[in-house]
Amino acid sequence: MPDRVTLRVPDPEAAARALWADNEATSRERLIQRAIAAGATLVAGGVVIAGLPRLAASAQSPEQDVEIFNFALLLEYTQAAFYAETVERAELTGELFEFAKVVANHERAHVDYLLEALGSDARDEPVTDFGNATGDPDAFGPAAATLEDVAVAAYNGQAANLTKGALQAAATIISVDARHAAWIRSIIGEPPAADAVDAPLTAEEATSRLAETGFLPEEQL
Repeated sequence: MPDRVTLRVPDPEAAARALWADNEATSRERLIQRAIAAGATLVAGGVVIAGLPRLAASAQSPEQDVEIFNFALLLEYTQAAFYAETVERAELTGELFEFAKVVANHERAHVDYLLEALGSDARDEPVTDFGNATGDPDAFGPAAATLEDVAVAAYNGQAANLTKGALQAAATIISVDARHAAWIRSIIGEPPAADAVDAPLTAEEATSRLAETGFLPEEQL
């Protein structure tokens, strides 16, 4: 049921205007700061923020935000491809298919925003292989729940590594990822919120969980 999740899709042109409003001499650091600030108002959807292992003990900086956002982009690419393939195959029915259609639009919007924010620093789109998880309802639900759960837990594990602006943006968008997770869990008969608090994942744990899905070649993680 689409009324359970609401998204204001970001306007790429507005994001570009915000990024380049000053002049072409805007520094790389200021660019990232502006991109992150724009994210707080332009995006209302689930962006997972996780970090590469070497980020765990690093000092906060705009440069580190770029790396964390690039890991976010990896997962957003994966999620967007997962739901897009599901919709294209059109083998699911009922609320599962409705969920896939709604969240596919959300994840595509997240990818577009991150690409706009990162510019030339954005990583390439990975090769994905979802097997039958995008066509078999018994496989789709658990796979979707895993991707959404990892999104929320990975952000919780890396929030302290973000600068204030990035954290503010992430705090406004991660809540919708949590709604995605609750929605799909409800559909497949699992508790939407099994615990009072979410256990965070470290960067290594988040990467490992993503690898366990088998959706991405190991060398792209």
